[in-house]
Amino acid sequence: MTSATSDDPLDFLSSSIHGTRPVEQTDLIQALLYEIIRVKDLIKYYDEIPNGAGQLGASILNELVSEAYQSLVNYDTELMRKYYDLLQNCD
Repeated sequence: MTSATSDDPLDFLSSSIHGTRPVEQTDLIQALLYEIIRVKDLIKYYDEIPNGAGQLGASILNELVSEAYQSLVNYDTELMRKYYDLLQNCD
């Protein structure tokens, strides 16, 4: 049986923003990955809208996520910045 104080390997995700680096210096790759994850959750929401009413939104968001991921794979910092900005405005 594990104790309540066991070390969680993902504990850094829930720690406060007041870490060793200010938010302004957050790595672009990490920030883009967080936005990709956030938008993927939005896609699930759009997919759950009854009668297929969210399919257009889901497909647009899927395309953005795909292109953002491709910019990461190609390490194209200009496109990474572009898709980071685009994904931030998705809701």
